[in-house]
Amino acid sequence: MSVASFDHIGLSVADLERQCRFYAEAFGFCETHRTEIPDAGVRIALLSGPSGAAVEFTQRVDSAAQHFANPLEGAGIQGYFHWALTVPDLDAALAAAVAHGARTVSQPAPARRPGIRFAYVADPEGNLIELLQHTH
Repeated sequence: MSVASFDHIGLSVADLERQCRFYAEAFGFCETHRTEIPDAGVRIALLSGPSGAAVEFTQRVDSAAQHFANPLEGAGIQGYFHWALTVPDLDAALAAAVAHGARTVSQPAPARRPGIRFAYVADPEGNLIELLQHTH
């Protein structure tokens, strides 16, 4: 039996260029692929982060926004509501994200899982991102 590994997360976005710029500037992601499906009004960009995490942004002309004010609200709707990035310095990562257009959702705090500090931000389109720092 083979074990599956994580490849990427996909997010539908309103502004492909803004999202690509934010993730590059705030978290060091680099664009690795871009394509379009003109007949469907779709543009796609795949970005990879320094640790190998990847995100695929898909912009469709008639997409509708979905926002959660915080993680607990998001947990009330089945399906995707946040993704998490491990960072070496939580405070620095939070400051960089906010400096590039994120909104702080929760301040740094100890996680219920031992040895971890976390904070939540919302990217420029309101997608929730959990920032995790391993403290041991």
